[in-house]
Amino acid sequence: MLYYNFKYEWLLLIRNRWIQLLTILLLLLFGFAVYNGIQKVDARKQNITTAISEFKAKETETLKVLDSIAKGFKVNKSRWLIPSRPIVIGNLLPRVVNMPAKPTAFIATGQSDLFAHYVKPTVAGDDLSMNYTEMTSPIQLLFGSFDLAFVIIYLLPLLIIAFSFNVLASERESGTLKLLASQPILIRTWVLQKLALRFFWLLVCISITLVVVFIIFSFNLMENWTAFATLLAYIIVYTLFWFVLAFATNIWIHSSAKNAIALIGFWVFFVLLSPSILNQMSNSVYPMPSRTLMLNQMRTLKAEATKKQDEILDNYLRDHPEYAINDSTQTRNFYHRYMATQNLVKEELRPVVEKFETQIDNQQQWAHTFSWLSPALTIQNALNNLAGTSEKDYQAFRYQSLEFAQEWRDFFIPYLFKNEKFKKSDYKNLPSFEYKYMQNTSNLRILGLLALSFVIVLLVFVLKRIKQQIHSTTS
Repeated sequence: MLYYNFKYEWLLLIRNRWIQLLTILLLLLFGFAVYNGIQKVDARKQNITTAISEFKAKETETLKVLDSIAKGFKVNKSRWLIPSRPIVIGNLLPRVVNMPAKPTAFIATGQSDLFAHYVKPTVAGDDLSMNYTEMTSPIQLLFGSFDLAFVIIYLLPLLIIAFSFNVLASERESGTLKLLASQPILIRTWVLQKLALRFFWLLVCISITLVVVFIIFSFNLMENWTAFATLLAYIIVYTLFWFVLAFATNIWIHSSAKNAIALIGFWVFFVLLSPSILNQMSNSVYPMPSRTLMLNQMRTLKAEATKKQDEILDNYLRDHPEYAINDSTQTRNFYHRYMATQNLVKEELRPVVEKFETQIDNQQQWAHTFSWLSPALTIQNALNNLAGTSEKDYQAFRYQSLEFAQEWRDFFIPYLFKNEKFKKSDYKNLPSFEYKYMQNTSNLRILGLLALSFVIVLLVFVLKRIKQQIHSTTS
């Protein structure tokens, strides 16, 4: 029976032009989504490249000046800009701390349209004022980006609904269901076979179109075959879930119109409502402290600290006697007082900042914990992790850049307090930064979604059998 189902289902899909239409539609959707994603990634790379090019130009000029100073030549620069002063290197020649794009970054825009991809920490910089966000279009923030993740999460289920909503109802409405009932096969098994075949052909179309689109846009499948296989696995699991919902709907509802309405209702709930509900609940369970109050407290502390900079510097040198060994440190200047003050303000604000960041972490953790309630959110998180554009990736970039900013300051503080000159030979010892991406931890949740699909199928068979037994007993 399976052989005949396979044969006639293929002929039916070809004659109805479903396969041809799906292939063309998927090719157009995937093609435009990948093109749009690559454009965004190219713009991101260009911004980083431009920043690095500007740094390289300044670096070359600075090294020339340092070389001239080492040879005893006079340099034509203001004494405040002479690079032998370590504070000049630390403030005017900061490293470009950047978050490079993964080869798969075009798959999902994720958080990349909300956060900047590079910062330039300075010695006199303030961690709390380091910019991690950039202004974006409010229209784009409302509707999101038309990337591959958008097509998979939002549009693919609609194609599946159109492809499978009336598999059984059409037979009942055309009067051929009685002929099917005369065959030695359960109706639900027959429906499951038909939907499994449509699931198979849809996956064939998706795989072929993805390969074609990726080749067109020069994505190296050989080098990134693991990422491509992971992407395909995510699509298979998500597609299976929607076919399982279509199977349950076809078995329990006996009208094409009602099937379509029920499946659209599932789409609205799982794709639109449940992520919004989870987001609102996370805000309610873990409300954010006022950022305005935090900034006001920061300004108040800075103003108070400025009034007693000499006292703060004395306390700082008392706590760090290694900086007070040389008598030259007694020649106090602006940066001695400023760095000691910044250190105090940072320590005073640490509890406030930690409370703010803890609430953010709690919100994200809460949303991830209950993301299994929304298959769309599960797949979105998985695709963001695969693309390296998840909130965890940008949080990791923030923490790593803050660590580097502290390392950058710590390198120059001994020079500053001991009034030592910065030499060309010291340049090679400057700290460097390399971003480390987070590990992909989405596979367990994807397996949970796969298990949920099989549980739904099992429940349909069990509940249908119980209903038939009750019906035969009462009759």
